[in-house]
Amino acid sequence: MFSECRNVSGRLFTLSCRLSPLNLSCSATFKSSRHSLRANFSTRSCSSLRYSASYTFCNRPVLFLSRLFSLLSSPPRSLKASRWLSQAAVSMELKAVLEVLEQLAPLSLAESWDNVGLLVEPSKPRPVKAILLTNDLTSAVMDEAEAMQCDLIVSYHPPLFRPFKRLVQKDWKQRLAVRAIEGGIAVFSPHTSWDSAKDGLNDWLIGGLGGGRVSVLSQALCSAPQRNRLEFTARSQEELDSIMKLLKETENSEAFQYTVLRNEEGGQQVILTCPSSALTPVVQTVLGNATASQSLSITQVQQPPMLGCGQGRHIVLDEPVSVAVAVQRMKTHLGLPHLRLALGEQRTLDTVVKTAAVCAGSGASVLQGVKADLYITGEMSHHEVLDAVAKGTSVILSDHSNSERGFLSVFKERLAARLPDSVTIAISRRDRDPLEVV
Repeated sequence: MFSECRNVSGRLFTLSCRLSPLNLSCSATFKSSRHSLRANFSTRSCSSLRYSASYTFCNRPVLFLSRLFSLLSSPPRSLKASRWLSQAAVSMELKAVLEVLEQLAPLSLAESWDNVGLLVEPSKPRPVKAILLTNDLTSAVMDEAEAMQCDLIVSYHPPLFRPFKRLVQKDWKQRLAVRAIEGGIAVFSPHTSWDSAKDGLNDWLIGGLGGGRVSVLSQALCSAPQRNRLEFTARSQEELDSIMKLLKETENSEAFQYTVLRNEEGGQQVILTCPSSALTPVVQTVLGNATASQSLSITQVQQPPMLGCGQGRHIVLDEPVSVAVAVQRMKTHLGLPHLRLALGEQRTLDTVVKTAAVCAGSGASVLQGVKADLYITGEMSHHEVLDAVAKGTSVILSDHSNSERGFLSVFKERLAARLPDSVTIAISRRDRDPLEVV
């Protein structure tokens, strides 16, 4: 073991490594055709740089160290050292990070009206070393992202939702888009894909009440292309062969699936499934045969549900609680000093809550008609609250983004577990709900 310190243009550089004839150990990764380097470093201040490295490769460790010291001692020393250390750091390309984000919450789970995924992409690819998580992308959050030299902003709510016809400084969202583009910062939004995912935002939200039997309010369906089922009859094997030959010449015929059954009259009954994109040419082909056209029937195949995924959650509590206890638990879970409560008709703070339904954000459309003792969401209109109260359901409102923001901490841990340690993940400190109780 040895350590050596040398002063480089006013910067403190410390190298610590364990040396053996053919082996050194290491902590982050740099690859070339002959060796690999693992390194960790952090900048403490503008005037001091601390570096620790262990090195693994098959030969010439002394040559590597001599080149390292040569690099640090040659002018301009501080610039070359910084560039060398930057190249040695482990990073991930944007595409790889996006793949991890979609593994955690597939974008196919998002609602059809939503605008999710990569919203801003830098023109020049660069490694992702710093990620900022936020519920909303505001001017204050963008200041924060620029100050930390962020490479990717994950904004739960999509900052770009409606189409732009121009990018000018008059509109605050357009200003944010321009700043992201000019700063080379990618922007990604998951929004309702997080809501719908199994163990996602809504599961986190309902978990604040306690344990119980949880079910999905609006079930998500498989995102595979929609398929259709066609049934028709051919009089003979020859007629069937003629029809099938023409069908195989249509587009996407490799995606067809069919079964042939012989009916009592000796004819051939065909059951064929095909993607919706191929439905028109398939129908036209079948209608070209007189017998088949008279017996043709078409039905849409129901997509299978994705278990545990969908909008909103309903819970039957293992241990029922009073309304007052439910309110206190949600305050703790959301980290809020105040919540808004509307008691259902003939209900009090001591009324027992056995069942509850939740939907993060603005949840009235999802909660409407759901039978439960308690609704929990971010916001509902005045009349939507009155409707719930008239049915005896109490309502807890936290304000829109307060029902969502706490999930950022959960997601940060899940994302960090899938990314290298060299990628910094931070939760915005400037992000907050625009409304507060005063």
